[in-house]
Amino acid sequence: MVLQMFEFIDEVVGILDKWRDDLDHAANNIEKYLEQMIVDDIEGYLNISSRVKSSSSLKEKILRNNYYKKYNQPKELFEHLSDLIGVRIECRFIEDENKMYKLIKKNFNMVHEDGLYYNKLNPNIRLDLRGKQPQTQKNGCEIYRIDGVYEVENTKINFELQIKSLVDIFWGEIEHKIIYKNYNYMLVDKFMKEMMDSIRKNLSMIDNQLLILYNQFNKTNSLDAAVRKHQMEMMLSKIIYDIFSSKIKKDIGFIMDFRKSCDIIMEYIFRTNNAEHLDDYNETLLKTLNRLNDISKDQVDFNSKITFEREIEFNDEFSTVIGESILGNINSDFNWNLFFRMLFQIELGNNAEDFENFISFLKYRFGDKKVFKQLYYHFKEEEADNIRERIIMEIANSFKEINSIEFIYEEKIENINKITMYMVKVICRNISSYEQWIKTEEGFMKLLRLKIFGEFGYEIEMKDIWKLISRFKECCNNINASKELLSYVNNLEKASEVRKEAVLKVIQSL
Repeated sequence: MVLQMFEFIDEVVGILDKWRDDLDHAANNIEKYLEQMIVDDIEGYLNISSRVKSSSSLKEKILRNNYYKKYNQPKELFEHLSDLIGVRIECRFIEDENKMYKLIKKNFNMVHEDGLYYNKLNPNIRLDLRGKQPQTQKNGCEIYRIDGVYEVENTKINFELQIKSLVDIFWGEIEHKIIYKNYNYMLVDKFMKEMMDSIRKNLSMIDNQLLILYNQFNKTNSLDAAVRKHQMEMMLSKIIYDIFSSKIKKDIGFIMDFRKSCDIIMEYIFRTNNAEHLDDYNETLLKTLNRLNDISKDQVDFNSKITFEREIEFNDEFSTVIGESILGNINSDFNWNLFFRMLFQIELGNNAEDFENFISFLKYRFGDKKVFKQLYYHFKEEEADNIRERIIMEIANSFKEINSIEFIYEEKIENINKITMYMVKVICRNISSYEQWIKTEEGFMKLLRLKIFGEFGYEIEMKDIWKLISRFKECCNNINASKELLSYVNNLEKASEVRKEAVLKVIQSL
C-alpha cells in the first residue's frame, strides 16, 4: 500500500513537471485577461497575481486529503483538482472585495453549455458563479473563492480565483505559515483558537479604520488637489522641524519654536521648482525627502556665520529694500540666521543665488497680480503697474521698519495681501483717474502702512494718525469720495478725540 501511494504521487508530480510550461502560460493568460477587464473599472483594485502549484505543495495536498485513495489515475486527480492554478485579485479594503466580485459577475454574464459563466470576448475562460459568495471557510472566516476553467485546444485546466483585501492577504499568511504549516499548534487548542480569533478581529478593525480614514481624506480633498499638496507640504515641514530641532538642541543646548519658518521654506521649495503638475510635484517631493534624509545624517554648525560666494545682486527697488534689510540681520538675528541656514542646507548649491531667488519669491507673494487685478480693470495697464509698484514698495518699507521674521510667515503674508486687496478696492472706488491717484497716493499709502503696523501690534504715534486724518480730508476734497471713505475719515477723527485705542480699532476695521 505504501509503495502504491508513493508511485501515485511520483506519477502525478511527473505529469505536473511536464505540463509546467503550459500551466505557466495559461496562468499568465488568465491574469492578463482579468487585468484588462477590471483595471480601469474599480478604484479599490491593486494587483492581480497568479501561481502554478509547486511539486512540494501538490505532494502535501495529496497526502493531507488522501487523494491517492480517492483517485485511481493521476489524470482523474487533475480533472478534479480545482487549484492547480491559483489567481488572486488584490484590493485595498474588505469592502472592496464585494465590489470586485460584483464587477466580475457583471462582466462574466454569458452561460456556457457546461453551466459556467464567461465573457463574450473570451469563451475559453469561464467561472462558476452559481454558488453563494463569499464562502465560509473551516476557520469561520469568509472568502471570495471561485472555481474556473481555462480551455485551450480541447484541454481543460482548472484554476481557482480568489478576491482578497490587504488585511485578508496578511491574515492568510499568518494562518498558513504559523498554524497550517506548523503542526505543533493545533486549532483545537482553546487558547490558540481564541488568540487567532482576536488577531483576526483586530485586523478587521484596522481595515475599517483605514477605510474611514481613506473615505474622509477623499471627501475632504476630492474637489481640491491643492489641499492634498498642502497637507504633504505640512508633513515635510514637520520633518524639517524635527530634524533641525534635534540638531539645535545638540549643538547649542536649547530648542525654540521655528515651525512657521519651516512652513514657508516648504512653500518656497515647491513654488520655485514649478511643482504645479503632479509629475513635477512628485519629483520635487522625492528630491526633498532624499535631501532631508542626507541632512539628518550630517552635522550642522549653528554658531558659524552665513557667507556668500559673491556679492548679492538685486533687480529692483523692492528686492533691494527687502534684501538689504535681511542681510543686515542674517548674522545678528538668530531667527533669520536659522531660517537661511535651513534653506541653504536643503537647497544645495550657491547661497547667493538661493538668497536672490528667495527675495524674488517674496516679491511674487506680495506682488501677485491676482491681488491687484481690480486695478487693471480700472486703470490702463501701465498706470496699474505703477500703482502696484507703489503699493509693494510701501510693503517693503514697512518690512524694513518692522524688522521681524514674522513678516514672511504664511499667515502674515496672507493677511497683508488681504489688506492690499482691500486698499485696491478703496482706491478703485474713490479714484477716477491716474492724475487723482498722483495727488492722493500719500494718504492711501499712509493708511496702508498703519494697517500693516496694526497687523503686527506695533505702536502708532498719534502724530501719524493726525497726519493721516489731515491727508484724507484733503483727499476727500480733491476727489468725489465714496460714502465708505467719508464715513471712515469721520470715524477716525471722532476716535482720535477719545483715545488712541479707539483709533487703532477704526484703522483695523477698514
